[in-house]
Amino acid sequence: MNAAGDPVVIVGAGASAVHIAATALEMGRRVVMLDVGRPRTPHALPGASLNELKQRLDDPVAYFLGDKYDALILPSHDSEYYGLPPSKSYVFETAPGQEFEARGFEPLSSFAAGGLAEAWTGGAYAFNAGETEAFPFEWSALHAAYGEVARRVGVSGVTDDALSRFFPEHDGLLPPIELDAHSDQLLRAYNDKRERLARQHNAFMGRARSASLSRDHAGRSACTRSGRCLWGCPTGAFYTPSLTLQACRQSPAFEYVANVVVEHFVCDDANRVTHVVGRHANTGEEIRREVGELVLAAGALGSSRIVLESTLRAGERVELKGLMDNRQVHMPFVNLARLGRQYDDRSYQYHQLAVGAPGERPFDYVHGLITTLTTAMIHPLVQTLPLGVRASTALFKNLHAALGLMNINFADTRRDENRLALEVGADGRSQRLLISYTPESGEAQRIDPMVKRFREFLLALGCVAPPHMTRLRPMGASVHYAGTLPMLADGGDLTTDRAGRVRPFANLIAADGATFPALPAKNLTFTLMANATRIAHEALA
Repeated sequence: MNAAGDPVVIVGAGASAVHIAATALEMGRRVVMLDVGRPRTPHALPGASLNELKQRLDDPVAYFLGDKYDALILPSHDSEYYGLPPSKSYVFETAPGQEFEARGFEPLSSFAAGGLAEAWTGGAYAFNAGETEAFPFEWSALHAAYGEVARRVGVSGVTDDALSRFFPEHDGLLPPIELDAHSDQLLRAYNDKRERLARQHNAFMGRARSASLSRDHAGRSACTRSGRCLWGCPTGAFYTPSLTLQACRQSPAFEYVANVVVEHFVCDDANRVTHVVGRHANTGEEIRREVGELVLAAGALGSSRIVLESTLRAGERVELKGLMDNRQVHMPFVNLARLGRQYDDRSYQYHQLAVGAPGERPFDYVHGLITTLTTAMIHPLVQTLPLGVRASTALFKNLHAALGLMNINFADTRRDENRLALEVGADGRSQRLLISYTPESGEAQRIDPMVKRFREFLLALGCVAPPHMTRLRPMGASVHYAGTLPMLADGGDLTTDRAGRVRPFANLIAADGATFPALPAKNLTFTLMANATRIAHEALA
């Protein structure tokens, strides 16, 4: 163990990285963060609502669809209902030397300052004790960290509705954000018949928990309901990791080194990491830093790649098994009670309602999120209508206030056939990251009945979800990657202990989703932050 004065070197600046950094700083440690750090696109007209941007911007087409219309989603049978706006393109810019080849998996990676969660949807759902049964630590340690993170970032929600049985209560919870009219009508319809819906469908609806402020908190202003969540909150009410990174950078004990693509680490004969090595993202110049403890928090794929490269350079070629991701199903629906109504563009844009469907075990819980389509881009849905453009647009005006999307998330488990490896050339050097994923046998038998259950639940609320519009998203699309350096109470090399220490290295810590030994259905970002905070207390004290 290093003395408190030795620097903690952290790779990455995403959700896990910034929270282990913030906690280490609060503990009195010095922190060096190495990151590529693509900067955020400046917000346009921060005081304007989404629809006001269309009227006031000099070139609204470029803002919404991009200079080359790259945000336009073309019609197809498997196209997404959501597209990434040009303002979020920086999140997914690539970095040199990070090529990959994937089979059965469509990965996304980020080199942004703040990581992939700069483009997340804010769902902040604590795992419960049953969902973390495979994790090698007592749930109370994670529970305390949830409260610590919630106080730091601001999480809005309730603790006394039908979903409380699935969402553990923790400290730091703010009141919920005001519901939009569509969400309010759905929740009232549910509450009118909740006992019958529970009996007939064994499904429960309540308020979502969101990392967005319902009131001023920690120097940030409350949500103004501008409808700009997807394009980037212009006021800072919606939490992204770059806010915590910004706070860390105010500390004299924190050093942020940008434009660094970390490639590998170097160990001495005692398996102690002595240096971390990377290259300047623009010039290719080698960058080498001495470390006290080295923390890998570059996301499950990024951290795993660094481990694979490091072991390869040390003369051993290995694979990392157990890659996981949440399978997702998108189910658009029409709420018949709201046909012809006018929608309000001044509303919170992401999901305000959630639906929980329990299974035989707590880990079998299926997590549904309802997003009412208030200010989303409408062309992905308009083009699915079996009419011409003019007729479809006219029809959509009457449908807009009635449209919603159910996002259904399923748990995943570690399996050996899902793995990461490096493609090695004739010269013995790595070329690409190889990603392989095969769904579990019988996946359809697990998913299809649940999709039917959610569709019938919506129908009981007066909502029609056309089966032909329900889409099974490819693995990798949810970006909830985990499992390749799993926490195990008694594991072999390239597994981690409960404090994230990577076996057999003396001072190497993994603090992101790579450490998860199982992946519940709930959005994992809040747990990434909490687990990184817990690891800081256990490994860096």
